[in-house]
Parts: sequence; structure tokens; C-alpha cells
Amino acid sequence: MTKHKLYLIISVFAVFGQMAFALPAEQDYAQASVSIKYYNRSIFYPGKSADNPVNVHITIKNDGAETLRFKLADDRAFSLDFNAYTTKNTTLEKTSEIIERRSSNRTVYFREISLEQGEEYSFIENVKDYLKIDEPSVYYLEMSFYPELYKSKKYLTLNSNRLTLEIRPSPSAAASSFIPVGQKTSEILKPEDLSPDKVVEQTIIARQKSLWDQYFLYLDVEALLEGNPKLNSKYRSVSADERARMIESYKADLMQTRIDNDIVAVPERFQIELTTYTPTEGTVVVTEWFKYPNFSEKKKYTYKVRQKEGIWQIYSYSVQNLGTE
Repeated sequence: MTKHKLYLIISVFAVFGQMAFALPAEQDYAQASVSIKYYNRSIFYPGKSADNPVNVHITIKNDGAETLRFKLADDRAFSLDFNAYTTKNTTLEKTSEIIERRSSNRTVYFREISLEQGEEYSFIENVKDYLKIDEPSVYYLEMSFYPELYKSKKYLTLNSNRLTLEIRPSPSAAASSFIPVGQKTSEILKPEDLSPDKVVEQTIIARQKSLWDQYFLYLDVEALLEGNPKLNSKYRSVSADERARMIESYKADLMQTRIDNDIVAVPERFQIELTTYTPTEGTVVVTEWFKYPNFSEKKKYTYKVRQKEGIWQIYSYSVQNLGTE
């Protein structure tokens, strides 16, 4: 009888041992990597604006040999967070929307993502949905990812790499009055290493003030001439000396508004709306208002810029009429 009981106890332990072995192992996130990069490299300004988001491309990758599983909330505020630090190591505040959503008593819906070895999952988030960016400065941006969701029982955090986030002062026509060289100076003008939006801004201001030396400072006049269908074929067929004369003649015609009137039109005011650029090419979109005796005309200018010997220059443009006011 005693022997029978002993066999029973051993059998029960064996069953429990098999059950424990069958339970799924806790996920190991040591082989998971999280990285961030800017989705569209742009010039960023303060404030929460749909026209100037700080979009970041987020990637979760499985660097291990085993299947990686994690939860991803439909409301991304419960899956990740951004932190930004100044050079003095002070942090930016969270937006009121993020604080309210995380503090409310609500059901968090999510789905489970599975990644095999070498696979990755990516999505895009706007940093301004998470952080209050009210002041121009240089920040260091990081992201924290919560594979088991924010404030869950398994409160785990995976940290990303760090990005430098430069927030520039908001452009405004009223504040746009700086011209680097005085109108009557005899000093030889030299272009400065300005960002694409500043290049366009200074060019428009120079035109408003009829400062032609400054106006041509950041214009690739040769490229504009080649973009003129009436002059392009002749320009390509003449000698180098004749090309130089054509460029000077083209500049004189621009100054007299005898050609390509849109590029030399004088706006009453303007507003830089959007700037995007790669290391070599860029686009600056500007809304410009032109005042006439009985009405004002509104136009959208799209300036194309590129790097030439380390300096951004305007080499092309297009204009869209937006109506009158």
C-alpha cells in the first residue's frame, strides 16, 4: 500500500512538471532593437502645427534567432514615448493631450506583432503629438518603446538611438529684416552658409528693398537662364565669352523686369510655409501677397534650391495663383 502511494505521488509530480514545461517562456527582448530617424528631413519650427510636424520613422527589429513578439497599441501613446533634452539636460514637457489620454480610465486596444529573425516593423509618429515644443533651441531626442504596453504589469522599456533636433525661430515677414550687408557698402559681398529657408527669405527681402547685389547673391542666374525656353538653345550654342555676356544681359533684364517677371515680382509680405531638403537638394514653399490699387493677389511660390560649393542657391521656381483678396 505504501509502495502504491509513492508511485502516485511521483506520477503527480511528473504531470505537474510536464505542465510547467509546456507553459510559454517569457519573451526575451534582449535581441530587439529600436531605432528612429527623421521621416522627411525638414526645418522645424516651434508650436504644434499640422504644417510643420516633426515626423519620425520608428523601426523595431528582431536581431535574434528566436521569434520576437510584442504588443502594439492602436493608440500609440500606450506603446511609446518621446523625450527631448536641452544642452543643460532639462526635459521638454509632455503635451496635455498625451497626459489626458494616459490618465483616463479607458480600454487599450492592441494587436500582437511577431517578427522572425532579421524582420522589422516600422511606422511614423509626430513628435509634436507627445512633446510641447514652444521654444527654438537644439534638443537631443530619444524614444522609449513599451513592448508590453505603457504601465502594464510587465513595464518594460526599450530605448532608441538619439537624434539631434534643431528647432529654429518661426519665420515671419515682420521679423524678416536682416540683410547682412548695407546698401551703400563698398565691401565685396560673399554668400554665407545659410539654411535653404534663410536663403529664400534673404532673397525676397533683398528684392523688397531693391538691393540687387544681395538679391543675386543666392540666385544661380545661369540655371535660371537655362530654364528659360527662349534663351536656352542659344545659350548652349555660343562660346564661353558670349555665355558670360548673356548672363550679364539676363541679370540686367531681370532688374528692368523685362523677363521672367515672377521671380523679380515684389511682394508686400510673405510667409515661408514649408521647407524640405536632402544634403544636396531642397524645396522652399512660400505664400506671397502682392498689393494692387484695388485688390491684393495671393500666390504660392515653390523655390528649388541646391548646394553649390557649400552654399545653397535658388536654381528654379514655379508659381501658383491662389486668387485675390
